[in-house]
Amino acid sequence: MKALPWVIAAGAVAAAAYVLLNNLGPQADTGFDSVEDAAYRTSHWGSKNRLTGSGRNFAGRVKEGIGNFAGNPNLADEGVFDQVKGSVKDAAGTVAQAAGQTIHDLNR
Repeated sequence: MKALPWVIAAGAVAAAAYVLLNNLGPQADTGFDSVEDAAYRTSHWGSKNRLTGSGRNFAGRVKEGIGNFAGNPNLADEGVFDQVKGSVKDAAGTVAQAAGQTIHDLNR
């Protein structure tokens, strides 16, 4: 039960990250609605990828730690692989958010 506070803290951080990353604000009244919709969808997709990538990265760290602690090199390697996948997904989300913001800025 020592891990329960950490699990609760991780859930709170994930919820806060979701709220912060998806707080895109109101769409502008200028420009084309279809372009604004594309910018919003791109940014939203990027936010979801950043959040899931960060979660997978965290889970990979936990898995690697458990594998190292238990002396299970396969589990530790699986954790490292999950960290890499999470980092790639987080990076893709960052690029998508930047692209969405650029589309939004160009549509003004």
